[in-house]
Amino acid sequence: MRPDELDLPKGVVEILRKEGIMELYPPQSTALPLALAGKNLVLAMPTASGKSLIAYLAALKHVLEGGGKVLYIVPLRALAAEKFEDLKRFEELAVRVDISVGDFDTPDPHLESFDIIVATSEKADSLLRHRSKWLESISLVVADEVHLIHDPERGPTLEITLTKFRKFNPNLQIIALSATIKNSQELASWLGAEHISSDWRPVPLKEGVFLDGTIRFTDNTTRKVEDRKDAVWSLTRDSLQEGGQCLVFVNTRKSTESLALKYSPLTKEFVKGGKELEKDIERILEEEVEPTSIGKRLRNCIMRGIAFHNAGLTNEQRRLVENAFKKGDIKCIIATPTLAAGINLPARRVIVRDVYRYETNVGHVTIPVLEIKQMCGRAGRPRYDKFGEAILVAKSEEERQFLMENYLLNETEEIFSKLGSEPVLRSHVLATIATGTANTRESLMDFFDSTFFAHQTSTVGLEGATDSVLDFLEKEGMVRSDHGLKATFFGKRVSDLYIDPLSAIRLKEALIAYKTDSSHFGILHAVCSTPDMLNMYLRRGEYEVMEEILMQRGGELLLPPPEDLTEYEFFLSELKTASALEEWIGEFEEDDVLKRYNMGPGDLKNKVEVGEWLVYSMRELSKIFNKDAYPELTDLMTRVRYGVKRELLDLVRIKGVGRVRARILFDRGFKSLNDVRLAGITDLARLPKIGDALARTIKRQVGDASGRGDDIDIESLTTNATENGQRRLTDF
Repeated sequence: MRPDELDLPKGVVEILRKEGIMELYPPQSTALPLALAGKNLVLAMPTASGKSLIAYLAALKHVLEGGGKVLYIVPLRALAAEKFEDLKRFEELAVRVDISVGDFDTPDPHLESFDIIVATSEKADSLLRHRSKWLESISLVVADEVHLIHDPERGPTLEITLTKFRKFNPNLQIIALSATIKNSQELASWLGAEHISSDWRPVPLKEGVFLDGTIRFTDNTTRKVEDRKDAVWSLTRDSLQEGGQCLVFVNTRKSTESLALKYSPLTKEFVKGGKELEKDIERILEEEVEPTSIGKRLRNCIMRGIAFHNAGLTNEQRRLVENAFKKGDIKCIIATPTLAAGINLPARRVIVRDVYRYETNVGHVTIPVLEIKQMCGRAGRPRYDKFGEAILVAKSEEERQFLMENYLLNETEEIFSKLGSEPVLRSHVLATIATGTANTRESLMDFFDSTFFAHQTSTVGLEGATDSVLDFLEKEGMVRSDHGLKATFFGKRVSDLYIDPLSAIRLKEALIAYKTDSSHFGILHAVCSTPDMLNMYLRRGEYEVMEEILMQRGGELLLPPPEDLTEYEFFLSELKTASALEEWIGEFEEDDVLKRYNMGPGDLKNKVEVGEWLVYSMRELSKIFNKDAYPELTDLMTRVRYGVKRELLDLVRIKGVGRVRARILFDRGFKSLNDVRLAGITDLARLPKIGDALARTIKRQVGDASGRGDDIDIESLTTNATENGQRRLTDF
């Protein structure tokens, strides 16, 4: 089928032709007539089978012909950015597209002026909690990677979000995009949707297991590979020699980096290099005012045509790797499995080295078939390859048989709702009451009866947990039940702040204990004691170090150590994370902090962003429980965001300055905004890490000696960080 045979809005076919889309894939030909007719759909198809285009064209139909509005929900920020760029191609048709992934404490009224909004499931849930009026205009919701509803962390939020949209607007169209899973029909039944499942791929996939120099494929063919005494390198080199690109999946971050460094001298011969890549790396270098050793190792690998990719990298570093791979400058990426669920990065050959991973309190466990299939699905580059190869690596004949039977010849697992536990329900029960979605126990259970959990089992499995959560919320003063169920002002604020109610209790207790002479370390520990902060584990030898810190600084804590000894190690982990944040705001060099706490730059950024959000939340709760804490929390929020001592609070708010340049300005005598305002451009330009262009940008913000500035006045500089510090990013 051709696009011009479909009932598409005017101008869409022409854009598709520009993109080279002259014929539709078979699954698209089946699904698009239904999608354009407004039917609910669950599309269970492999990677690169064209699912997204079906959703895009349905979205354009809603906007251009139906006058509707579209919410496109994705699990990850990186995926949101990719979908946003895809959809922007249609802006010439006067379709307005925006992306929304942060600022959980705002209804984002500006989104009302956009036609298609790409958002993470957390952001979509937050918008529903803020009762954003423009949500009533949504006529289509796209749920990308909907099989992740089984994920214990992200799944319940997506499930509740879809349930709320269906409750609010039964006529809403839902298009859910899924990997091929065993019970996708069950998802379709829950959503009242047509079910379209297909194994068709634009590039055929050959799957096999490598052992002793031979790949044995599932179609009973074999392929010999020159043995290089290293199975992964043998397979990688074999593909690179033929002009292909490789993705190698391993189970730990450390392995991604060590393998990339090990292979980088060997991949150099396959790389032509290029000035454009050097420019990209230089640009990242310039943006990294505080370079780290991890960043340096990554750049050295990239220049040799290989890279490592894991959650320890910053967003900018990951984007650099992804873009260079798409351009062909990088021939091989060594990655953790998280890349398989992320953006579209096909390669000719995918190599899966590890099918086991370590899980806390469990030990080494096998990776689910679904995850392995997601990795394998990355093989085969449309328009470049006639077929893709996905190869698992075995060390023995016994293991080869296990990999073949358990993974390659096996079906993926069924997915199950993870909504049924009390920790998960705490936040969603409160939000359901706070938004008025339910105002009695009966209506609350009626709402949960519409969830995927209830569809798979029944609400009987939820009743006990829900009653326990209701008792907790009422006891803690977040919900009243005297005349039905109603959230208190405290409860509504907790729901809007998008924090776990248990986190709110911890912050409330710390606020009650706070005095005007309390130290910032006590506040940092309080935010690190919440379930919203993923704390760092204690390594060998750190137990004694943290106990020493407790002995020295225990008097500064707002929350006492636990009486239950089984919780003591978790408490020391909280101290460790708080200590890392304190070193950050104490202006310790970033690389030193990373090495001392065994983190990657992305890990530190995550701790900083979550820490800032929790300090902001504590500041908002201080309006209820202890107004004396508000000034200190306002300053600390900015200090956590930028990583500075108190004396740099004004300087660091100047756009483009940051913690390192702010310290340079301060130490050279420019200690305040007024000092900078009185300085000449030349005086600023000759300072290290500033230069002429940035000096002019700084002067435009703070003004000249007369006080005039082109961009921002001094008053706004002193308030922007306190009023706009409402960020929390959770996709790491």
